[in-house]
Amino acid sequence: MTTGLVTGTIEFSAVDGPGNRFVTFLQGCNLDCLACHNPYTINVCNDCGICVEGCPSGALSLVGTRVAWDPTVCLGSDACLTVCPYDATPKARTMTPAQLVDLVRPAAPFLSGITVSGGEATQQAAFVRAFFEVLRDDPATAGLTRFVDTNGDAPQATWDLLDPVMDAAMVDLKALDADLHRRLTGHGNALILDSIRTLAARGRLYEVRLLLASGVNDSDDLLARTGAFLAAVDPTMRVKVIGYRPHGVRPSPIPLLEPTAEHLAHCATVLAGTGDFKLVTL
Repeated sequence: MTTGLVTGTIEFSAVDGPGNRFVTFLQGCNLDCLACHNPYTINVCNDCGICVEGCPSGALSLVGTRVAWDPTVCLGSDACLTVCPYDATPKARTMTPAQLVDLVRPAAPFLSGITVSGGEATQQAAFVRAFFEVLRDDPATAGLTRFVDTNGDAPQATWDLLDPVMDAAMVDLKALDADLHRRLTGHGNALILDSIRTLAARGRLYEVRLLLASGVNDSDDLLARTGAFLAAVDPTMRVKVIGYRPHGVRPSPIPLLEPTAEHLAHCATVLAGTGDFKLVTL
């Protein structure tokens, strides 16, 4: 049976795709972004036990060599995330697609769709496909759209696997410049650019998201080149301009500053000069 490692869920979200959406966060990511707002989703818990003693509710314990989490007594403290030196969480749960759909079903009448996020959802592509298949075939959830929120760092084979069961993907592009992208994420961006092309060609690209940190990846020249690349793929695509915010972010070797609303508006203006994009600023 296919299972997935699930970090958590949100029953209702208005910022993870169109409409009101149920969001599932999967554990594990293949990038190490300096601006990551949920770095505890990057790695899988290695059962070191450092978090157990500091748990204020006693919800964590060592069972043999494994860290066990009891959600019935957990108070929702982030103490375990704060002390973890490995960018992981002991609260991730192994679930089947059917168990996850059981969580969606009560909220389904109030939802527009489902978004699978992370971490990086495509790291568990087989689970995402199985989850989407169950959603598609369940009468209570069949009418909900199925989206993937992704960093795009996935080969075409991953999109081949997901294409039959997903409606669209939202792709984060941290920087068009490969060297800057590597400094910001620890990884190149060749697969990400290929994913944008592939998804757009298949009609599966909902939007490209540009997370901008003031003075880092928001120069007029870089934005113009980014806009030119996106326009060559689809001059009418939806592009979301998102300002970096420091909440939940780890200390960074590159100073990351939050841009002003005025500067984000300027960035959107630069992009608007390169294509007929559906621009959204957040």
